[in-house]
Amino acid sequence: MTYTRQATVPGDFDDVVEATIDALADEGFGVLSDIDVQATFEAKLDEQFRQYRILGACNPPLAHEGLTEDIALGALLPCNVVVYETDEGEVVVRAVDARQLVGIAENEALDEIASEVDERLERVLAALGEE
Repeated sequence: MTYTRQATVPGDFDDVVEATIDALADEGFGVLSDIDVQATFEAKLDEQFRQYRILGACNPPLAHEGLTEDIALGALLPCNVVVYETDEGEVVVRAVDARQLVGIAENEALDEIASEVDERLERVLAALGEE
């Protein structure tokens, strides 16, 4: 089962992170959290890890609509988008497949919302791939 969509994006890691945040904003998403996994592993575990950021993206109108339909949906929010560097030095952006994620709730009232989120995240990845 595929639970993410991805794009390989040319460029410097930090530039791709910023471009991802901008592309998310263009689709109505704000970044509620930005976790630097590399720095966290270094600080907490004294372990080295590749450049890896987890962006917690939220589209407030769609989140409001979803939480109004199913208050427990908050356990699945925000939608995570990750940016990481591969062993080959490429930068990859992955976004959660919102249909798969929300599908575990088994609430048909959320299907249309999940589809809208998924379409927006697909456009984010497409925009990044065009840069």
